[in-house]
Amino acid sequence: MNRTEPQHGERRCYLRGCRRPECRNAHYRYMSRYRLDRERGQHRRTDATAAAEHVRQLAAEGWSHRQIANAAQCSERLIASLAQGTYASTRADLAARILAAQPRIALVPPTTYVDATGTIRRIRALITAGHTLQAVAAAVGTHKTTLGRIVNHEHDRLTARLAQSVAKAYSRLSNTPGDCARARMRAARLGWAPPAAWDDDTIDDPAAVADWTGACGSDRGWWMHTLQKLPMCEPCQAAHEEWKSQHRGLPSGEFQVALMASRASASSRGADIATDARELMRLGCDYEQAAARLGVTRQHLHQELKRHPETAAAA
Repeated sequence: MNRTEPQHGERRCYLRGCRRPECRNAHYRYMSRYRLDRERGQHRRTDATAAAEHVRQLAAEGWSHRQIANAAQCSERLIASLAQGTYASTRADLAARILAAQPRIALVPPTTYVDATGTIRRIRALITAGHTLQAVAAAVGTHKTTLGRIVNHEHDRLTARLAQSVAKAYSRLSNTPGDCARARMRAARLGWAPPAAWDDDTIDDPAAVADWTGACGSDRGWWMHTLQKLPMCEPCQAAHEEWKSQHRGLPSGEFQVALMASRASASSRGADIATDARELMRLGCDYEQAAARLGVTRQHLHQELKRHPETAAAA
């Protein structure tokens, strides 16, 4: 990442010796914010050890300094200096960006070993959609035994080449239901999440959790799990327990009324969103416009359209 030359009105220009009014003002604004942060106990610099160790770990896994710099939005020279242990401290915001730097699988050198979490989730999601392991293996271009070991979580890491191949197959197959009922039954028995439960931007993140309902983490999500007979997720279970705790003080009659109202709010919400979205799109709205009109995110709308496919009669 190449740094541009300082421009008038930037503090960098002041530090280069320029004393034009706009450069002095930029410097004064920076120092005012700096003093205010110090008074609040917010330090702009932090120990560089964790950031340097993360840089070295990525480099050991096959990343170049340029790739790390691009992912962290900083200069390649800074990454090289951190790897060498040149700096004892660094800016706190820069350290946070470096620690969060996880370049996408598509950018990883093919022979690099990467975390298998996203690949496992993709294969399992395709099986929940009715695709056999053999069909997925054919789409990936590998043997089903290889994918069997992965889907059973026998490997924590795999090559980026294989992860990329699975991701490409997933993008082709995830919107097309398979025809194997046995695969669906196996996935349901094991509680595997379908494609609609995963966000493409977070499916590779080990900390991400499946959003089965579009409202997971809420009491409405718990009811949607229950009414649609979906495997219960931990965020929804916790949200429902919290809801009961908050309403436990109500008289029995009022508690039942509140409980039934909560249940009713989840009964047909997803199907209504899908139906209304299709009608809006027939009238000329695109995905973004339909989601905005319905008051949901684009990803939520996409999930509900997957969960509630249009029947031939409705079409």
